[in-house]
Amino acid sequence: MTTMTNAQASPVTTGPARRGPRLSGLNWLVWRQHRATFWTLIVGTALAVGWIVYQRGQMMDALRALGWPGHLSDGWDMKLSSVAFTTTGYGFGFLPIVLGVFVGAPLISGDLENGTAKLVTSQSVSRVRWIATKLAITVLVVAVGTAVVAGMFGWWWSPVKGGENFASWTSGATFDNTGPVPTALTLFMLVSGVAIGMVLRRTLLSMVVTFGFAVFVKIVWSYFRLDLGNAVTITTNKGVLGSRPTLPNTAYELDSWFTTASGKLYGWGTCVTEPEAKVQGCLDAKGVVGWRVDYLPASQMASMQWFGASILLALTVVLIAFILVWGRKRIV
Repeated sequence: MTTMTNAQASPVTTGPARRGPRLSGLNWLVWRQHRATFWTLIVGTALAVGWIVYQRGQMMDALRALGWPGHLSDGWDMKLSSVAFTTTGYGFGFLPIVLGVFVGAPLISGDLENGTAKLVTSQSVSRVRWIATKLAITVLVVAVGTAVVAGMFGWWWSPVKGGENFASWTSGATFDNTGPVPTALTLFMLVSGVAIGMVLRRTLLSMVVTFGFAVFVKIVWSYFRLDLGNAVTITTNKGVLGSRPTLPNTAYELDSWFTTASGKLYGWGTCVTEPEAKVQGCLDAKGVVGWRVDYLPASQMASMQWFGASILLALTVVLIAFILVWGRKRIV
Protein backbone atom coordinates (compact mmCIF):
# COMPACT_ATOMS: atom_id res chain seq x y z
CA MET A 1 0.00 0.00 0.00
CA THR A 2 3.02 2.27 0.53
CA THR A 3 3.92 1.76 -3.11
CA MET A 4 0.40 2.67 -4.16
CA THR A 5 0.57 5.93 -2.15
CA ASN A 6 3.84 6.93 -3.80
CA ALA A 7 2.42 6.20 -7.24
CA GLN A 8 -0.46 8.60 -6.59
CA ALA A 9 1.82 11.38 -5.39
CA SER A 10 4.53 11.22 -8.10
CA PRO A 11 2.70 13.11 -10.90
CA VAL A 12 2.32 16.14 -8.62
CA THR A 13 5.94 16.42 -7.58
CA THR A 14 8.15 15.39 -10.50
CA GLY A 15 8.32 15.18 -14.30
CA PRO A 16 5.98 16.39 -17.04
CA ALA A 17 2.33 15.30 -16.87
CA ARG A 18 1.42 12.29 -19.05
CA ARG A 19 -1.43 12.45 -21.54
CA GLY A 20 -4.16 9.88 -21.94
CA PRO A 21 -5.81 7.46 -19.50
CA ARG A 22 -3.63 5.58 -17.04
CA LEU A 23 -4.08 3.38 -14.04
CA SER A 24 -3.83 4.75 -10.54
CA GLY A 25 -4.47 3.73 -6.96
CA LEU A 26 -5.74 0.20 -6.39
CA ASN A 27 -6.15 -0.46 -10.13
CA TRP A 28 -2.46 0.28 -10.65
CA LEU A 29 -1.51 -1.90 -7.69
CA VAL A 30 -3.47 -4.88 -9.03
CA TRP A 31 -2.04 -4.43 -12.51
CA ARG A 32 1.46 -4.15 -11.07
CA GLN A 33 1.03 -7.30 -8.98
CA HIS A 34 -0.28 -9.41 -11.87
CA ARG A 35 1.40 -7.63 -14.78
CA ALA A 36 3.31 -10.75 -15.87
CA THR A 37 0.06 -12.70 -16.17
CA PHE A 38 -1.76 -9.90 -17.96
CA TRP A 39 1.05 -9.29 -20.43
CA THR A 40 1.26 -13.02 -21.09
CA LEU A 41 -2.45 -13.03 -21.92
CA ILE A 42 -2.09 -10.00 -24.20
CA VAL A 43 0.92 -11.41 -26.03
CA GLY A 44 -0.78 -14.81 -26.28
CA THR A 45 -3.83 -13.17 -27.84
CA ALA A 46 -1.65 -11.35 -30.36
CA LEU A 47 0.16 -14.58 -31.29
CA ALA A 48 -3.15 -16.42 -31.70
CA VAL A 49 -4.46 -13.66 -33.97
CA GLY A 50 -1.28 -13.77 -36.04
CA TRP A 51 -1.51 -17.55 -36.37
CA ILE A 52 -5.15 -17.36 -37.49
CA VAL A 53 -4.41 -14.65 -40.06
CA TYR A 54 -1.57 -16.73 -41.49
CA GLN A 55 -3.56 -19.98 -41.62
CA ARG A 56 -6.61 -18.28 -43.11
CA GLY A 57 -4.40 -16.86 -45.84
CA GLN A 58 -3.16 -20.37 -46.63
CA MET A 59 -6.74 -21.66 -46.71
CA MET A 60 -7.92 -18.85 -48.98
CA ASP A 61 -5.14 -19.59 -51.48
CA ALA A 62 -6.35 -23.20 -51.60
CA LEU A 63 -9.97 -22.08 -51.94
CA ARG A 64 -9.16 -19.75 -54.85
CA ALA A 65 -7.51 -22.66 -56.61
CA LEU A 66 -10.84 -24.51 -56.28
CA GLY A 67 -12.87 -21.65 -57.78
CA TRP A 68 -13.68 -19.38 -54.82
CA PRO A 69 -15.39 -16.89 -54.70
CA GLY A 70 -17.29 -18.20 -57.72
CA HIS A 71 -18.67 -21.69 -58.12
CA LEU A 72 -16.52 -24.15 -56.20
CA SER A 73 -15.69 -27.43 -57.85
CA ASP A 74 -17.59 -30.54 -56.76
CA GLY A 75 -16.28 -32.07 -53.57
CA TRP A 76 -14.21 -28.98 -52.73
CA ASP A 77 -14.62 -29.59 -49.01
CA MET A 78 -13.08 -33.05 -49.48
CA LYS A 79 -10.06 -31.57 -51.29
CA LEU A 80 -9.45 -28.80 -48.74
CA SER A 81 -7.37 -29.82 -45.74
CA SER A 82 -8.97 -29.03 -42.38
CA VAL A 83 -6.04 -30.26 -40.27
CA ALA A 84 -4.78 -26.79 -39.27
CA PHE A 85 -8.29 -25.57 -38.46
CA THR A 86 -9.36 -28.53 -36.37
CA THR A 87 -6.00 -28.87 -34.61
CA THR A 88 -6.02 -25.18 -33.69
CA GLY A 89 -9.65 -25.43 -32.62
CA TYR A 90 -9.03 -28.36 -30.31
CA GLY A 91 -5.97 -26.58 -28.93
CA PHE A 92 -8.04 -23.48 -28.16
CA GLY A 93 -10.51 -25.79 -26.44
CA PHE A 94 -8.02 -26.24 -23.59
CA LEU A 95 -7.69 -22.50 -22.94
CA PRO A 96 -10.63 -22.29 -20.49
CA ILE A 97 -9.03 -25.06 -18.41
CA VAL A 98 -5.57 -23.47 -18.58
CA LEU A 99 -6.82 -20.02 -17.60
CA GLY A 100 -8.97 -21.41 -14.81
CA VAL A 101 -6.03 -23.32 -13.33
CA PHE A 102 -3.15 -20.87 -13.85
CA VAL A 103 -4.96 -17.51 -13.63
CA GLY A 104 -8.16 -18.06 -11.64
CA ALA A 105 -7.04 -20.45 -8.90
CA PRO A 106 -3.96 -18.48 -7.72
CA LEU A 107 -5.52 -15.03 -8.10
CA ILE A 108 -6.60 -14.71 -4.47
CA SER A 109 -5.42 -17.97 -2.93
CA GLY A 110 -1.83 -16.83 -3.52
CA ASP A 111 -2.46 -13.65 -1.52
CA LEU A 112 -4.12 -15.65 1.24
CA GLU A 113 -1.26 -18.11 1.41
CA ASN A 114 1.62 -15.60 1.44
CA GLY A 115 -0.09 -13.03 3.70
CA THR A 116 -0.59 -10.28 1.12
CA ALA A 117 -4.32 -10.39 1.75
CA LYS A 118 -3.85 -9.60 5.43
CA LEU A 119 -1.52 -6.70 4.58
CA VAL A 120 -3.89 -5.20 2.03
CA THR A 121 -7.00 -5.49 4.19
CA SER A 122 -5.19 -3.82 7.10
CA GLN A 123 -5.01 -0.62 5.00
CA SER A 124 -7.83 1.77 4.15
CA VAL A 125 -8.99 -0.38 1.21
CA SER A 126 -12.02 -2.55 2.03
CA ARG A 127 -11.92 -6.29 1.46
CA VAL A 128 -14.73 -6.18 -1.08
CA ARG A 129 -13.12 -3.37 -3.06
CA TRP A 130 -9.81 -5.20 -3.15
CA ILE A 131 -11.39 -8.46 -4.34
CA ALA A 132 -13.68 -6.70 -6.81
CA THR A 133 -10.77 -4.79 -8.34
CA LYS A 134 -8.61 -7.90 -8.77
CA LEU A 135 -11.55 -9.79 -10.24
CA ALA A 136 -12.72 -6.98 -12.53
CA ILE A 137 -9.32 -6.31 -14.13
CA THR A 138 -8.63 -10.02 -14.63
CA VAL A 139 -12.09 -10.68 -16.07
CA LEU A 140 -11.73 -7.69 -18.40
CA VAL A 141 -8.38 -8.83 -19.78
CA VAL A 142 -9.57 -12.42 -20.25
CA ALA A 143 -12.92 -11.41 -21.75
CA VAL A 144 -11.37 -9.06 -24.30
CA GLY A 145 -8.69 -11.60 -25.25
CA THR A 146 -11.10 -14.51 -25.72
CA ALA A 147 -13.60 -12.34 -27.59
CA VAL A 148 -10.89 -11.22 -30.03
CA VAL A 149 -9.69 -14.80 -30.60
CA ALA A 150 -13.28 -16.06 -31.00
CA GLY A 151 -14.02 -13.35 -33.55
CA MET A 152 -10.89 -14.16 -35.52
CA PHE A 153 -11.59 -17.90 -35.39
CA GLY A 154 -15.11 -17.30 -36.73
CA TRP A 155 -13.58 -15.15 -39.49
CA TRP A 156 -11.31 -18.08 -40.38
CA TRP A 157 -14.23 -20.52 -40.54
CA SER A 158 -16.73 -18.25 -42.34
CA PRO A 159 -15.66 -18.94 -45.97
CA VAL A 160 -15.97 -22.73 -45.50
CA LYS A 161 -18.90 -23.07 -43.12
CA GLY A 162 -21.07 -24.37 -45.97
CA GLY A 163 -18.85 -27.41 -46.48
CA GLU A 164 -20.31 -30.61 -45.07
CA ASN A 165 -16.93 -32.27 -44.79
CA PHE A 166 -14.92 -29.32 -43.43
CA ALA A 167 -15.13 -28.89 -39.64
CA SER A 168 -18.79 -29.49 -38.86
CA TRP A 169 -20.50 -26.67 -36.98
CA THR A 170 -21.48 -29.15 -34.24
CA SER A 171 -17.88 -30.15 -33.50
CA GLY A 172 -16.16 -28.78 -30.42
CA ALA A 173 -13.44 -27.23 -32.56
CA THR A 174 -16.00 -25.00 -34.27
CA PHE A 175 -18.92 -24.60 -31.85
CA ASP A 176 -16.79 -23.94 -28.75
CA ASN A 177 -14.42 -21.47 -30.43
CA THR A 178 -16.80 -19.12 -32.21
CA GLY A 179 -19.45 -16.66 -31.11
CA PRO A 180 -19.94 -16.01 -27.38
CA VAL A 181 -19.14 -19.57 -26.22
CA PRO A 182 -15.34 -19.32 -25.66
CA THR A 183 -15.67 -16.10 -23.67
CA ALA A 184 -18.51 -17.42 -21.51
CA LEU A 185 -16.86 -20.79 -20.96
CA THR A 186 -13.51 -19.22 -20.07
CA LEU A 187 -15.00 -16.68 -17.69
CA PHE A 188 -16.96 -19.40 -15.91
CA MET A 189 -13.86 -21.55 -15.38
CA LEU A 190 -11.77 -18.52 -14.44
CA VAL A 191 -14.21 -17.36 -11.77
CA SER A 192 -14.70 -20.96 -10.61
CA GLY A 193 -10.96 -21.14 -10.04
CA VAL A 194 -11.04 -17.91 -8.04
CA ALA A 195 -13.89 -19.22 -5.87
CA ILE A 196 -12.14 -22.54 -5.28
CA GLY A 197 -8.92 -20.76 -4.38
CA MET A 198 -10.69 -18.47 -1.95
CA VAL A 199 -12.31 -21.37 -0.14
CA LEU A 200 -9.26 -23.68 -0.06
CA ARG A 201 -6.73 -20.85 0.63
CA ARG A 202 -3.82 -22.92 -0.75
CA THR A 203 -2.50 -22.22 -4.24
CA LEU A 204 -1.33 -25.64 -5.36
CA LEU A 205 -4.33 -27.46 -3.92
CA SER A 206 -6.63 -24.90 -5.56
CA MET A 207 -5.00 -25.42 -8.93
CA VAL A 208 -5.38 -29.19 -8.71
CA VAL A 209 -9.03 -28.99 -7.67
CA THR A 210 -9.75 -26.37 -10.34
CA PHE A 211 -8.20 -28.61 -12.98
CA GLY A 212 -10.47 -31.50 -12.01
CA PHE A 213 -13.52 -29.25 -11.92
CA ALA A 214 -12.69 -27.64 -15.28
CA VAL A 215 -12.22 -31.01 -16.98
CA PHE A 216 -15.56 -32.14 -15.54
CA VAL A 217 -17.27 -29.00 -16.87
CA LYS A 218 -15.78 -29.53 -20.33
CA ILE A 219 -17.01 -33.13 -20.42
CA VAL A 220 -20.50 -32.14 -19.31
CA TRP A 221 -20.57 -29.25 -21.79
CA SER A 222 -19.47 -31.52 -24.66
CA TYR A 223 -22.09 -34.11 -23.75
CA PHE A 224 -25.03 -31.68 -23.57
CA ARG A 225 -23.93 -29.18 -26.23
CA LEU A 226 -26.40 -30.41 -28.84
CA ASP A 227 -29.27 -30.39 -26.33
CA LEU A 228 -29.23 -26.59 -26.58
CA GLY A 229 -31.06 -26.81 -29.92
CA ASN A 230 -34.60 -27.75 -30.91
CA ALA A 231 -34.67 -30.88 -33.03
CA VAL A 232 -36.47 -30.66 -36.38
CA THR A 233 -38.30 -33.78 -37.59
CA ILE A 234 -38.83 -35.11 -41.12
CA THR A 235 -41.42 -37.89 -41.59
CA THR A 236 -42.05 -39.75 -44.85
CA ASN A 237 -44.67 -42.29 -45.96
CA LYS A 238 -43.27 -43.70 -49.19
CA GLY A 239 -41.45 -46.68 -47.82
CA VAL A 240 -37.94 -46.99 -46.50
CA LEU A 241 -36.02 -48.92 -49.16
CA GLY A 242 -34.18 -46.45 -51.37
CA SER A 243 -36.19 -43.46 -50.17
CA ARG A 244 -34.26 -42.04 -47.24
CA PRO A 245 -35.14 -38.33 -46.82
CA THR A 246 -32.55 -35.73 -47.78
CA LEU A 247 -31.56 -33.30 -45.03
CA PRO A 248 -30.65 -29.61 -45.58
CA ASN A 249 -27.01 -28.86 -46.32
CA THR A 250 -24.76 -29.07 -43.19
CA ALA A 251 -27.68 -30.27 -41.03
CA TYR A 252 -26.65 -32.57 -38.19
CA GLU A 253 -28.65 -35.80 -37.94
CA LEU A 254 -29.53 -36.68 -34.35
CA ASP A 255 -31.31 -39.99 -34.94
CA SER A 256 -33.45 -41.89 -37.44
CA TRP A 257 -36.11 -44.58 -37.26
CA PHE A 258 -38.62 -46.48 -39.37
CA THR A 259 -42.16 -45.34 -38.62
CA THR A 260 -45.62 -46.82 -39.02
CA ALA A 261 -48.85 -44.99 -39.96
CA SER A 262 -49.76 -44.84 -36.28
CA GLY A 263 -46.39 -43.28 -35.35
CA LYS A 264 -44.81 -46.37 -33.81
CA LEU A 265 -41.04 -46.34 -34.29
CA TYR A 266 -38.64 -49.13 -35.19
CA GLY A 267 -34.88 -48.96 -35.38
CA TRP A 268 -33.43 -48.40 -38.84
CA GLY A 269 -31.87 -51.83 -38.65
CA THR A 270 -35.24 -53.56 -38.46
CA CYS A 271 -35.52 -56.58 -40.79
CA VAL A 272 -31.91 -56.28 -41.99
CA THR A 273 -31.27 -59.88 -40.95
CA GLU A 274 -33.94 -61.12 -43.33
CA PRO A 275 -32.98 -62.38 -46.80
CA GLU A 276 -33.06 -59.52 -49.32
CA ALA A 277 -36.16 -60.87 -51.03
CA LYS A 278 -38.08 -60.94 -47.75
CA VAL A 279 -37.09 -57.54 -46.34
CA GLN A 280 -40.06 -55.65 -47.82
CA GLY A 281 -42.46 -58.33 -46.61
CA CYS A 282 -41.00 -58.10 -43.12
CA LEU A 283 -41.44 -54.31 -43.13
CA ASP A 284 -45.00 -54.58 -44.43
CA ALA A 285 -45.83 -57.07 -41.68
CA LYS A 286 -44.75 -54.52 -39.08
CA GLY A 287 -46.67 -51.73 -40.80
CA VAL A 288 -43.59 -49.66 -41.65
CA VAL A 289 -44.52 -46.88 -44.08
CA GLY A 290 -41.56 -44.50 -44.03
CA TRP A 291 -38.75 -42.72 -42.21
CA ARG A 292 -38.61 -40.39 -39.24
CA VAL A 293 -35.38 -38.36 -38.98
CA ASP A 294 -34.55 -35.83 -36.25
CA TYR A 295 -31.87 -33.24 -37.06
CA LEU A 296 -30.45 -29.87 -36.13
CA PRO A 297 -30.16 -27.30 -38.95
CA ALA A 298 -27.05 -25.14 -39.06
CA SER A 299 -29.29 -22.08 -38.77
CA GLN A 300 -29.71 -22.90 -35.07
CA MET A 301 -26.00 -22.59 -34.33
CA ALA A 302 -26.05 -18.94 -33.20
CA SER A 303 -29.14 -19.35 -31.00
CA MET A 304 -27.66 -22.47 -29.41
CA GLN A 305 -24.40 -20.66 -28.70
CA TRP A 306 -26.12 -17.67 -27.10
CA PHE A 307 -28.41 -19.91 -25.06
CA GLY A 308 -25.46 -21.89 -23.72
CA ALA A 309 -23.41 -18.75 -23.14
CA SER A 310 -26.26 -17.11 -21.21
CA ILE A 311 -26.38 -20.12 -18.87
CA LEU A 312 -22.63 -19.99 -18.30
CA LEU A 313 -22.63 -16.22 -17.76
CA ALA A 314 -25.51 -16.49 -15.29
CA LEU A 315 -23.54 -19.10 -13.32
CA THR A 316 -20.50 -16.79 -13.49
CA VAL A 317 -22.48 -13.94 -11.97
CA VAL A 318 -23.65 -16.24 -9.16
CA LEU A 319 -20.04 -17.24 -8.48
CA ILE A 320 -18.91 -13.60 -8.42
CA ALA A 321 -21.62 -12.82 -5.88
CA PHE A 322 -20.45 -15.77 -3.79
CA ILE A 323 -16.83 -14.57 -3.98
CA LEU A 324 -17.73 -11.07 -2.81
CA VAL A 325 -19.93 -12.31 0.04
CA TRP A 326 -17.39 -14.92 1.16
CA GLY A 327 -14.54 -12.44 0.88
CA ARG A 328 -16.36 -9.82 2.90
CA LYS A 329 -16.85 -12.15 5.85
CA ARG A 330 -14.07 -14.74 5.75
CA ILE A 331 -11.20 -13.52 3.63
CA VAL A 332 -8.68 -13.23 6.54
